[in-house]
Amino acid sequence: MSLNLVMLGPPGAGKGTQAERFAREHGIPKISTGDILREAVQSGSELGRRVKTEMERGELIGDDLIIGIVRERLSQPDAIAGFVLDGFPRTATQADALDEITAARGPVICVEIQVPDEELIRRVRGRRVCEDCGANADAFVHQVDALPELCQNTDRCRSIGPKWVARSDDSETVVSERLKIYWRDTRPMIDYYSARPTFRRIDGLQTPEQVREALVSAVASALGLPAAQLRSLVAKKLSGVKSPASGEASPPRGARQG
Repeated sequence: MSLNLVMLGPPGAGKGTQAERFAREHGIPKISTGDILREAVQSGSELGRRVKTEMERGELIGDDLIIGIVRERLSQPDAIAGFVLDGFPRTATQADALDEITAARGPVICVEIQVPDEELIRRVRGRRVCEDCGANADAFVHQVDALPELCQNTDRCRSIGPKWVARSDDSETVVSERLKIYWRDTRPMIDYYSARPTFRRIDGLQTPEQVREALVSAVASALGLPAAQLRSLVAKKLSGVKSPASGEASPPRGARQG
């Protein structure tokens, strides 16, 4: 059984940060739609060439094509023991395809990070980035005064002291529109997964560390395991990863979706 996790959460909920950390701590890849589309184009594969053609035309990537890309990515050795998906699935057709892709690996676990819209707007409005290098300060409105005087991301930032500034696309109007699009596109996925015994919701109003602990506990409970057993489960799978095509042990290999 592999660890197959789908993360859902609105912009500003911390979904990407938590997905990245969970994947790193459990030895599995965090896979986002944008990343795999770029990787497919760079690979020069037949699927990649089709993606490139549609992107150059300014077209959205249809279900059949994105499913093919995801299927190809999840067949790579580093994803056999499990994965964290961010941005896929987005339609019932894609969710059905993911079930089929993972049928022999174990259940798909879906975790939704819940944060009220008004809090998301407050968080995003309070975000600050370095004017010089663009690093994200990850600050809420009430934390801005506590930011270090200088950005610490690069030698240049530490020496010249650039300002922390608000992102141009973090206005309340823009954020509200993002949330409308998120709920329009994601509500069907929440409805799709919420009736399953492997669906979990966690409170995103907690501190990042508390959300991290809640995520681990949610995934463990969905698998019927104590949280402490998750890493050992994945470690055992990684030590004997097999290629689905050949059954032989394989070495690890090191945009827009419609």
